[in-house]
Amino acid sequence: MHVAIIGAAGMIGRKLTARLVADNGLGGQEITRLTLIDVIEPSLPKGFSGKVKARARDLSAPETAEKIVARRPDVIFHLAAIVSGEAELDFDKGYRINLDGTRQLFEAIRAAHAKDGYKPRVVFTSSCAVFGSPFPTPIPDDFHLTPLTSYGTQKAISELLLADYTRRGIFDGISIRLPTICIRPGKPNRAASGFFSGILREPLIGMEAVLPVPEDVRHWHASPRSAVGFLIHGATIDLAPLGADRNLSMPGVSATVGEQIEALRRIAGDKAVKLIRREPDELVMRIVSGWAQGFTATRARELGFVAESSFDEIIRVHIDDELEGRLP
Repeated sequence: MHVAIIGAAGMIGRKLTARLVADNGLGGQEITRLTLIDVIEPSLPKGFSGKVKARARDLSAPETAEKIVARRPDVIFHLAAIVSGEAELDFDKGYRINLDGTRQLFEAIRAAHAKDGYKPRVVFTSSCAVFGSPFPTPIPDDFHLTPLTSYGTQKAISELLLADYTRRGIFDGISIRLPTICIRPGKPNRAASGFFSGILREPLIGMEAVLPVPEDVRHWHASPRSAVGFLIHGATIDLAPLGADRNLSMPGVSATVGEQIEALRRIAGDKAVKLIRREPDELVMRIVSGWAQGFTATRARELGFVAESSFDEIIRVHIDDELEGRLP
């Protein structure tokens, strides 16, 4: 099997690559070729015995998609994106990367399909940002899309494209609507949701963190470990039961910021909680106020997608995966 990961240098891309190499396959098939693409060159995976090509490429640049498809990967994980806050601040860049790059990938596959019948599995990372308020809590699977950010709009358009190209038999696609991934390891990025991780990640290692929103803000979360599990499951299951609707909201944990903080207190104590500094940010509050608070995720659960069941569990996953199972 040949697997391509677009956005392989990002946090989820790196973890997905490592998981595929550790599993030595995907869906019971051995992976013999890996193509890793990102705007910065992805690191080569350790312990992989097959052929690897890691390249620094911009998916929205001319011919990048064609070069990826020319090698005919059996499964394409499309993770590349400009995050929510950056997409809101830089309109042109957001649409170029999040929408134009996606369309160019789909068109490259269409050209290859017309040439020789090439039909890969495409796993696209979408987002719960495709929904906007007002909405019910929890949001049912059949709720209409009303994104209130450019990022959410770009993801929603890409979902429609994926469904249409799949309907026409060009590829076998699925959109994985990721919850906000928490706790994200490493340094903060420009995502408006970054503080959800920051108020836990930094205090867990004795550093101060900034909270830009009130504690009653509620949102939908899953760990990086769950995100990788979603992608692998989406790449391997039979998608026929989905019919024409190939866009799935993933399971997760609905929690307020205050509930996050209390979970932190239970695990790391008052000392960690005291490191959280309140600094209201109007832009972040405006963006987050239009985000979903929870989902039924009925279709995804019925298909076997699973996530954590509590925020305590999410924090412990981070401690196990990033802090070697213990606090400093």
